Amino acid sequence: MKKKLRSVIYILGLLGALTISLPGYINSSFMEQFVPEKAIGILYTISSILAIICLTFAPRILRKIGNYKMVIALFTTSFISLIILAFSQNPIIIIPVFVIYITMHVIAFLNLDILLEEQSNDLETGNIRGLYLTISNLAWLTSPFLVGLLLTNGDYWKIYGLASLMVIPFILILFTYFRNFKDPLYTNTPFWKTLKKLTRMKDVYRIFALRTMLQFFYSWMVIYSPIYLHKYIGLDWKTIGLIFTIMLLPFVLFQLPLGIIADRLYGEKEILNIAIIIIAITTMSLSFITSNTIWVWGALLFITRVGASSIEIMTETYFFKKVSEKDADIISFFRMSRPIAYVFGPALASLTILVIDFRFIFLVLGIIMLTGLRYSLRIEDTR
Repeated sequence: MKKKLRSVIYILGLLGALTISLPGYINSSFMEQFVPEKAIGILYTISSILAIICLTFAPRILRKIGNYKMVIALFTTSFISLIILAFSQNPIIIIPVFVIYITMHVIAFLNLDILLEEQSNDLETGNIRGLYLTISNLAWLTSPFLVGLLLTNGDYWKIYGLASLMVIPFILILFTYFRNFKDPLYTNTPFWKTLKKLTRMKDVYRIFALRTMLQFFYSWMVIYSPIYLHKYIGLDWKTIGLIFTIMLLPFVLFQLPLGIIADRLYGEKEILNIAIIIIAITTMSLSFITSNTIWVWGALLFITRVGASSIEIMTETYFFKKVSEKDADIISFFRMSRPIAYVFGPALASLTILVIDFRFIFLVLGIIMLTGLRYSLRIEDTR
């Protein structure tokens, strides 16, 4: 039964990821119609602050209404938000709805974590999490290609409309299999006590720090790489879609085998160290590429994601070997890594753009990622 329910959760992960990945790489360009380019990062920062606040109260909400009702409410809100983004042209409506849409998805994946952790065991964590991430990342792999095909004349409504359709089967499947989900007794610890608890778990704290740095990397790349390739390098959306499809292949190709390797052979530490070096060096190199050749950008961005996908599965595997589904406070805090990064990431990027040439933000980002070695070198391996 657990194996069957895990398979269902994998499908939910794919559908849930599609609702965020389809618009993921055009959000910044879409919002440029309503706010200045340099203000886009501020919207992500506001969304992230709201997400942190919501995640702080998530264990309390889970104890009160349960995981099933919470995830239904979140994805219903997502559906309504996507419909509004698709068909409204009013900035007064679009801007707050966009903030809500980004916020909801950060929280929702906490609920899927709880569902999956309930059906998991520590001996297979790398395998289970690797398969879950691989299937979810199929959404991120196919989305740029679909966007490249559909987005011809700035008709962004098609993308948001398609993303909204993914919510319907998600809710139907959730209702079919999890309407009678029995919630564990969630730990409900106040924010500062949770932070103190996390810092006492030295290795888990280091993994949290690495995960936050990875999300920091995503925050810059998701917001600014489409703008850079489209506006400064001069590539059209069809070409960018193909480049991003190539770029995202590592998330589908490597995460499952790396998760199995972490379970059975080497553990997470060695892979993390190598991955950090890869992501840092290749990200720095992006600042010095002026070519508009598709294969040059495809190859370099592919290698950056070899590093990113490896860090993602290793931090995920290590963390969930150390916690259970009852640790809602720690899991919630772990999922704060994304909004925390999106508070500081876009804000720092906006400041960086003010003082240096746009293309050198990748050099700065690569240097920041290299500092992750201070955490990965100090964790105690699980094997």
